[in-house]
Amino acid sequence: MTMSNLHPGFILIAVGLIALFVPKSLRRPVLAAGPLLGLGAVLTLAPGTNATLPFINGITLHYLHVDALSWIFALIFCMMAAIGGIYACHNSNRMEAFCSMTYAGSALGVTLAQDWLTLIFFSELMAATSLFLIWCKKTPASRQAGYRYLLVHMFGGNLLLAGIFLKVSAGDYLVMPLAQGPWDTAFWLICLGISINAAVVPLHAWLVDAYPEGTVTGSVFLSSFTTKVAVYCLIRIFAGTDFLIWFGVLMALYGACYAIMENDMRRLLSYHIVSQVGFMVAGVGLGTAMALNGATAHAFSHILYKSLLFMCAGAIIYATGIRKINQLGGLAKKMPFTFWCFVIAALSISGVPLFNGFISKSITISAAAAAHYGSVELLLQLAGVGTFLSIALKMIYFIFLAPDNGVVIKREVPKNMYVAMGIGATLCVLYGVYPELLYRYLPFTMEPYHPFTVDHITQSIEMLGMAMLPFMMYLPKMAPHTALSLDTDWFYRKPFAGIVTGLSYLCCAVSRALGNTWEVLYEKSMELSHNPMEFLDAKPLRNSPKYNPENYRTSIADPIMITLTILFCSLCYFMAII
Repeated sequence: MTMSNLHPGFILIAVGLIALFVPKSLRRPVLAAGPLLGLGAVLTLAPGTNATLPFINGITLHYLHVDALSWIFALIFCMMAAIGGIYACHNSNRMEAFCSMTYAGSALGVTLAQDWLTLIFFSELMAATSLFLIWCKKTPASRQAGYRYLLVHMFGGNLLLAGIFLKVSAGDYLVMPLAQGPWDTAFWLICLGISINAAVVPLHAWLVDAYPEGTVTGSVFLSSFTTKVAVYCLIRIFAGTDFLIWFGVLMALYGACYAIMENDMRRLLSYHIVSQVGFMVAGVGLGTAMALNGATAHAFSHILYKSLLFMCAGAIIYATGIRKINQLGGLAKKMPFTFWCFVIAALSISGVPLFNGFISKSITISAAAAAHYGSVELLLQLAGVGTFLSIALKMIYFIFLAPDNGVVIKREVPKNMYVAMGIGATLCVLYGVYPELLYRYLPFTMEPYHPFTVDHITQSIEMLGMAMLPFMMYLPKMAPHTALSLDTDWFYRKPFAGIVTGLSYLCCAVSRALGNTWEVLYEKSMELSHNPMEFLDAKPLRNSPKYNPENYRTSIADPIMITLTILFCSLCYFMAII
């Protein structure tokens, strides 16, 4: 195997294994430099590269397939693994280092897979390693969130697995587009399984429940891979499935609305993962080359600015130990570098011109207009206003610019975290100013797109201005509050949990009853087999005048005679063979 067809996912998994066993002094350079090898492997992969592996029953695993779509996703995944590795290289937790790199490597495994079996293998590995990134925090909240995350992804993984088994049993081993039909059972099972990973509303609550409970460094990885791998799968398999348009619009609006009400920094950012992935899902549903390029470009940009937002939030939590927005304030002077990085990320996610969110989000909105979906265009723009309101205005003001709440910097943020944040901020600006750096690698052929037109810029400024005015007018009412926002996770936190608990008690009661019954049956059968005559002797028959127990007693001569016969036969046999 040469460097030109070396699987970058295997490199990242190897980096994770090395980080698991090397001493702490070597783990830092391994995490910082190891992912760069994977990035180098991606850069050497040429479109059309294929690698296969023979499997059972004549099946061939196509574990490495490179085309324009898989390459650009592999590129951003490796870039994020490298940035995340730098951000986390101060961490002394071996398991977290292993899981983060294996998680990223598994995401690459799904992206570069061309057959269903390879896809499901790496998808399940990705789910398992991401679970341990949540559990690595080792708090009661993270353990509980991890168990709920496990249950949801077991359900989604089994749906996906069942659909894949149906495809494989029909002789369809390669991953192929399914949107053109037939919309059979396999279609719906695979679509539902991927939709759970994409956090499609109302199947999204696992994300907002689990991601905020991860470690400071683990949440950066969590925000980058699972949902974007699902977006890749939707583009690959379900492009043009029109009902996804409206699910995408619902996600964009739903996530933005809930984010406005949220007080926890990382929960707010998690809701915006749902919202921003909604833009991508809507693009997948539109299915035109422009819309699919918009979904791809927005996934690329989203990984950069969303990871930067989580890195900034992680730096704040690391330094202050505070997650709630209403307990913060005045951090612009205390953490200036984090402040400016957060501003760049917030302007990027809001789609402000000259930042990378603008050059990607506008493609999907323009694609909706070009496809004559005026309502979709308007609703996505409104979702963008909600994003600007909740992150660029609410978070920046109440965390950094509001009066100081007496927040104390308990410990200094490690320099490697600042380096990773600086790299992320630089890339957000670089791609925003020079969009051709991204556009030239978009996988689908379309007419040249120019984001910096007067109409685009004017429309963007007008929409963002609509959010700024009411925010300034109603600033006291926009302050974050401590009330709990109920979401769809209430159903499996409360009634479903009660059902599971009740069924558990019922199963335990049935098990105890069956166990007691079996114990009684076992004892009686042993009594009967030990001496049947004794069992009969205990019956009412013994009260009969004709009953004589002496007739049923076993003579001692019988077993002695049987034993002597066996010994004699054995002696004759051994004498014969000697």
